[in-house]
Amino acid sequence: MLKKFFAGIDVGTSYIKSVLIDEKKEIAASFIERTGSDLQKSINNAFAGLIASSNISRNDIKHITSTGFGRRNVSFANSVITEISAHAKGAFHYFPKKITIIDIGGQDTKIIKIDSKGKILGFKMNRKCAAGTGSFLEEIAYKLNIPLYEMNKLASKSDKETSLSSFCTVFASTEILTRIKEGEKVEDMVRSAFESVVKRVIELGTIEDTVVLTGGVIKYNDIILEILAKTIDKEILTPLYPQLNGAVGAALFALEAKD
Repeated sequence: MLKKFFAGIDVGTSYIKSVLIDEKKEIAASFIERTGSDLQKSINNAFAGLIASSNISRNDIKHITSTGFGRRNVSFANSVITEISAHAKGAFHYFPKKITIIDIGGQDTKIIKIDSKGKILGFKMNRKCAAGTGSFLEEIAYKLNIPLYEMNKLASKSDKETSLSSFCTVFASTEILTRIKEGEKVEDMVRSAFESVVKRVIELGTIEDTVVLTGGVIKYNDIILEILAKTIDKEILTPLYPQLNGAVGAALFALEAKD
């Protein structure tokens, strides 16, 4: 009997994440593409990359579900769901209990609360500015002329807790540069940027129950997890592939649809 596969495509503002799962809900392949100025081209590239990395035929994919801000631009999707539903579905798949999901994305941060059956109880999103998101860290890295992937390593060298007086991305980066010129260590200021992200998350709403942290920012910056855990005094769980959580959730919806 031929295996059947189901795809989830999460079209984010910074990256497009695509995932392929089989009937056992196991990830068969995944692919991540930067979201370019030509959104349709980026979506097509992401799906082509997923097919190429999976070593299967397009005909073996029985259903495709899209999510994310650009979900309605996936012309070949069979169904569409909101990113809140996708992230809730993905996190509950790995942690089937009452949880609070914190997803730190490139352009927004989400807090989603779900009950012990996976039902969404409520959510909050930060879309007003870049503070508390991946783009905030990208801007800081750019201003400091540091590769983004080096930020976590630098922050891990800091043994000083400091804070920024500014939360706006523009003002925060200016403050960091000024304080470095005044003698502050670069690693301490990078850690302060991570602490700023955590503060913005906490300001979104009450964090209770078991906490599940997702998003590409967490995948590559575990110091943020460390700071958040210490701040809220809770153990924090993460899926094996936190950056793919929304796409996994979409793929699970695709499996349930079974065209």
